[in-house]
Amino acid sequence: MTSQPTPAPHSPYVLVLTCPDVKGVVAAVSSYLADNDASITESNHFNDQLTNSFSMRTAFRPDGPGFPDLDSLRQGFQLIARRFRMDWQLVDMTVKPKVVIAVSKFGHCLYDLLHRARSGSLPIDIPAVISNHDDMRSFVEWSGIPYHHLPVKGDKAAQEAAFMDVVNQAGADLVVLARYMQILSADLCGQLAGRCINIHHSFLPSFKGAKPYHQAHARGVKLIGATAHYVTTDLDEGPIIEQGIERVDHTQTPEDLVDIGRDIECAVLARAVRWHIERRILVTGQKTIVFS
Repeated sequence: MTSQPTPAPHSPYVLVLTCPDVKGVVAAVSSYLADNDASITESNHFNDQLTNSFSMRTAFRPDGPGFPDLDSLRQGFQLIARRFRMDWQLVDMTVKPKVVIAVSKFGHCLYDLLHRARSGSLPIDIPAVISNHDDMRSFVEWSGIPYHHLPVKGDKAAQEAAFMDVVNQAGADLVVLARYMQILSADLCGQLAGRCINIHHSFLPSFKGAKPYHQAHARGVKLIGATAHYVTTDLDEGPIIEQGIERVDHTQTPEDLVDIGRDIECAVLARAVRWHIERRILVTGQKTIVFS
């Protein structure tokens, strides 16, 4: 897909880290960046008293002739990282992440992500779309994106191997299951750990199987919504990134609920993808920290 050019981010670099909660972390990071002619434009941190851990996201930009190249900046930071036992990443935000999208027969989330990418509102490159059906081929190829039809014909292991071949050849930083109606094996979940986001409807009570919105309507549900989460071997129970809800009532038909639910799914998934590529999400066990 040929996307419109987007302006460089205000803060071209982001440092994210997690470490034991001890004194001096913020001071050490701030001093290091200042000593290297970097100016902090955004900083968020969280002290988790339950786990005695500290998480931090700092966005910054060059602000002087002494600002080094990124490799040198990373190398110099290693001393601080070792001192505080950090798990950390320093990311160049001017590089667009590569996002592979997987879809089945419902295209609303796919359409939304492609539009946001093409318009420049979501700064990602989409090098490939994978589907177990052929329904979305014409739209995807019209958008200039390679379409990989990988049906499941009894040999799920072979299909998933082909799936990962596409992901690897595309150099994907993230895989988005945009209503991809296949249960991933534990092996594939493991290969995609931390870089695969799923979207699904969320109801109280829970409705599984075919036509969940029709089931919800039959039970008189008053709230419908959607959940975006990282994919794990626990089906639909990975660390939650974002959720959205909307109130409904008895005047709305099952088809109305479907339309409302799809809008919620698109919005929630887009926010989850944006926060992931902006490095605003840190996974801690079974939950996430999401910096605003």
